[in-house]
Amino acid sequence: MIKEKGIFQMKTLIIYYSQTKKTATVAETLALELGADSIEIVDNKPRSGFKNRLTSSFDAVREIKTDITPMRVDVSDYDIVYFGTPVWAGKPTPAILTIIDRCDLRAKDVVLFATMNSSGGAASVERMAEKVKLRGARVIETFTLKTKGKDMEQLMNETETIIEILDLN
Repeated sequence: MIKEKGIFQMKTLIIYYSQTKKTATVAETLALELGADSIEIVDNKPRSGFKNRLTSSFDAVREIKTDITPMRVDVSDYDIVYFGTPVWAGKPTPAILTIIDRCDLRAKDVVLFATMNSSGGAASVERMAEKVKLRGARVIETFTLKTKGKDMEQLMNETETIIEILDLN
């Protein structure tokens, strides 16, 4: 915690993976509005193109670990850690599951979110919750956000609304 003008402010980190930049828009809006740090996880495996997208869906369903950058994230200086992912085949992405498994989340409060075109967000968030709890974290909030047909400004506005509704400040 950081002491700021006589009050304690929780230090927050947002860790996310984004292929189309929609999840990135949500994550960076959260970071800006909450005064949080953010780290984008990069999946080093080719994920674009029809064949690679098909393989990516299979990897997500089977929860195959992937080569990511950064390989690890030190969350020890943070009170709250957010994890955000797009939904692939009704599952969280391999990149976000890989980084969750590499973080020491003991005694951390965690917020989970998923972005999706149409469905699968609740199941993805539920699976991430299982994973972070096994790593010692406590899930304090979750949310999903449908992105289909929305531009970046709409996603920013909806994220700001979610922050207000869920009282994430």
